Amino acid sequence: MKKALQYKVYCMALVGIMLSTVAVAQTETDALMIPKNYFCAAGVYTHNSWDKYWEGTFKRENLNLGTVSSDIIALGGNYGLSNKVNVLFMVPYVQTHVSAGTLKNNTGIQDINLAVKWLAFNQELGGGFLTFHAIASGSLPLGNYQADYLPLSIGVRSKNIALRGLVNYQIGRFFVAGAGQYMRRDNITIDRDAYYTTQMHYTNQVAMPNVTNFLFSTGFRSLKFNAEATLTHMNTIGGFDITKNNMPFPSNNMEATAAGAVFKYMFQSIPGLEFTAGGSYVLKGRNYGQNLSAFGGVYYVFSVKKDKSEK
Repeated sequence: MKKALQYKVYCMALVGIMLSTVAVAQTETDALMIPKNYFCAAGVYTHNSWDKYWEGTFKRENLNLGTVSSDIIALGGNYGLSNKVNVLFMVPYVQTHVSAGTLKNNTGIQDINLAVKWLAFNQELGGGFLTFHAIASGSLPLGNYQADYLPLSIGVRSKNIALRGLVNYQIGRFFVAGAGQYMRRDNITIDRDAYYTTQMHYTNQVAMPNVTNFLFSTGFRSLKFNAEATLTHMNTIGGFDITKNNMPFPSNNMEATAAGAVFKYMFQSIPGLEFTAGGSYVLKGRNYGQNLSAFGGVYYVFSVKKDKSEK
């Protein structure tokens, strides 16, 4: 396990931020890599809840919903194809719930999330190290769930592809990072032949707006403990506002700014075992729930086979 420690091994969890009970995106925010021929098995539990939301830009509550919450159990992994290329996957099982009203709770397997992470640049600079990662990712719906059932749908059943750039600068144990992502979303099919947005559409096909995501993070990293503060902003490119006293719709114009924190602890007595916990809170949004999220995960890193250099 010494080689893994030299590379500061951490599992990068593809944790979907379930803000309006819609998986916005997975977060490839860790600037560290799994070494070649190592695998990280991950299990993550996330709880989300909100009782206020933005209807367009108007913040309100809805007594017919009460508190909207979701519980997510996600299983996944990260494999080091090389010291500069990692392959990641995550599959979440989602349960949604409302505390009031007559809407039925929803459960099921959501989407499989896949990503390839490439360490494209690594250079010593000014007493620290500057790195750039390029991440290509995508998702495919697995379950036959209902997308047109917000806010209790477990997802929107869209096929997505995304590109992300991540810049990280670290001096000693302290780092600062920034990232930007563009996500293209495919059309979805809903179980009705006509619907109204800002005009009538006589079809069961819904054109989904694409999404941008931005991240700023800073914190402390060591071989035993990590602490990180995050600020994220997501916005759909287009869409329309929720109409007054109406249900949300998959192609709404969604926007959210959230602050969060992530903590990681690596057990020294059990090499490869790691525990991660954290959360986030939506500060401002548009057609979004003011979500409070908390998560905890267990990860285990192990060698799949020895490199020739280790023999």
